[in-house]
Amino acid sequence: MARITVEDCLAEVGNRFLIVQMAIKRVKQYREGYSPLVESKNKEIVTALREIAACKVLPEDYHTPSGKKPGTE
Repeated sequence: MARITVEDCLAEVGNRFLIVQMAIKRVKQYREGYSPLVESKNKEIVTALREIAACKVLPEDYHTPSGKKPGTE
């Protein structure tokens, strides 16, 4: 079971609504082919929250893609 909560992310971002928007954007990026920035065997949404809690995805990055898109080595 995943042990990540919004409170873990709030310490880094400070706004619940922005956390949700950031997580949704990351899930969409995964589905477009971007690679996760943290190791995780959980569902996409949990992986996105783990990235936010680990400061791998920051509010400043919200408007730009993160991770590598396939075919861009």
